[in-house]
Amino acid sequence: MEKRDIFNRMIEEGVIPVVRVSSAQEAIEVSDAIKAGGISLIEITMSVQGAIDVIKELTRKYKDEIIMGAGTILDPETGRAALLAGAQFIVSPTLNLDLIQLAHRYSAVVIPGAMTPTEILTAWNAGADMVKVFPAAQLGGPEYLKAIRGPLPQILLVPTGGVNLQNVGAFIKAGATALGVGGELVDKKAVKEKKFNVITENTRAFLKAIKEARGK
Repeated sequence: MEKRDIFNRMIEEGVIPVVRVSSAQEAIEVSDAIKAGGISLIEITMSVQGAIDVIKELTRKYKDEIIMGAGTILDPETGRAALLAGAQFIVSPTLNLDLIQLAHRYSAVVIPGAMTPTEILTAWNAGADMVKVFPAAQLGGPEYLKAIRGPLPQILLVPTGGVNLQNVGAFIKAGATALGVGGELVDKKAVKEKKFNVITENTRAFLKAIKEARGK
């Protein structure tokens, strides 16, 4: 899939599920549940044991049915390994300018993390496709995002950290392009009890909440 198509899919679906679980098998089962819920974007974090192999396996299994992403990428070396394994977008909690350059080299979507207005603008000027505002809830939630959007309306922001069904609408109305959602979607208790249908239902609920917030 072309970079532009991936970028457009992210905006259209509006949810980037962050899969951060204990094992490779859990990551695969959670990804299956998310896909069943109607989201085609999957971000496997590098904190998952065997994350690179998980990306390879899901890419082989689903091919173009899902768009694989790699999260918690802290350096270009890890980013390159993830891209070679099949990842089509990379996400970082921090700002690494070399990582942005790497993503451009591989025509991959890159979403670096930033907190302050200076970091957000620096990431954008360096070529970020979107900027992950992290940790969003701790920074002030939708009100912080709205404040950032005032002087920087041109920047596409993806709030991550503390995003839940109660504040989805507020984040979208504050100007979020998409939302990074972790524990509120990938429920730890459900994973532990292998109740993956809960994750499927959570996925549907987030998609519905975003559509409603967008007036669709």
